[in-house]
Amino acid sequence: MDETQTSDRTDQAFDALPEAAPGPELPPFVTATKPAADIRARIQEAGGLSLDRLPMLHVVFDRLATACSDAAKHLAASPTFYSLNGVESGRFGEFLDAYDANAVVGIFQAPDWDGHVLVGLDRDFIYTMVEVLFGSDGSEPPVEDERTFSAIELRIAQMVFEQVGKALESSFGLVSRTAFRLERTETRMEFAVIGRRSNKAVQAKFLLQALNRGGEMFLIIPQTVLNPLRPALGKVLTGESAARDPRWAEQIAAEVQKTTVRLRAVLEERHLTLGEIAGLKVGQVIGLDATPATRIKLEGNDRPLFWCRAGQSQGAYVLRVEDAINPEKEGGHGLAG
Repeated sequence: MDETQTSDRTDQAFDALPEAAPGPELPPFVTATKPAADIRARIQEAGGLSLDRLPMLHVVFDRLATACSDAAKHLAASPTFYSLNGVESGRFGEFLDAYDANAVVGIFQAPDWDGHVLVGLDRDFIYTMVEVLFGSDGSEPPVEDERTFSAIELRIAQMVFEQVGKALESSFGLVSRTAFRLERTETRMEFAVIGRRSNKAVQAKFLLQALNRGGEMFLIIPQTVLNPLRPALGKVLTGESAARDPRWAEQIAAEVQKTTVRLRAVLEERHLTLGEIAGLKVGQVIGLDATPATRIKLEGNDRPLFWCRAGQSQGAYVLRVEDAINPEKEGGHGLAG
């Protein structure tokens, strides 16, 4: 028996079967939902640094840019400027992936912090610095070759790292003194690891401007290094105390004390509806619940200041201050009591 006859008999057998009764419609195909995010990842995200609460960090980075500019003036005749381009927080691995095969990084050890920081120079930065140090006037077009870095370029990068290490010491001296020792340099980002790639970190980017061209330097600091410095980085720099002029401070204090402040004594406060106020008539008497023993609230510029007692002295009404009013405990209006 051939395969054709077998197939015909099978089709006839299926045709002879009774039709099945229509049943309930099956629910639409539901795909598996994506599992919820790992709770550990959520905890790590919640524990990230808030850059808005670390105002001194921007001050440190601004000082770092100024220190690097001052150091470059002693090496080249052409004007060289560093400027802070931005500060952001994120994952350590994501920061490095953006410069894969396009930068040289230096790993610095901070012994007093028991941690490491990473400084990187992108390809345009190194090419620009080479032209500056060798006396170029910027008339030739910039180099755009994506080759491996030469020995001279790597040596210049190491020299820049040594200058940046000194600038880091002076800049972070505002919050915490520590030495920055250059341990090694790397050209491959997979080897420039000072922690887990998923760890949180802060990255600051600096622009180099010279010969009508420039490049980028970046600084990556792990969050574990910055956590002990949070109290110092959260303070606002107010300047050196030795720079204050005592005579100027005394004059300001004397002038401030001459300022006129209007005081108001409130015996009782009563809340009325708009309809009650509209119904008031001339000559109408509004009764008060206050008594001579009721404390009076003393206000200055509509702000509650003190609780007082009323009295008389030499034919005039007087107030005797008893307690200071704490708006947080007694509410914004301070109920009379």
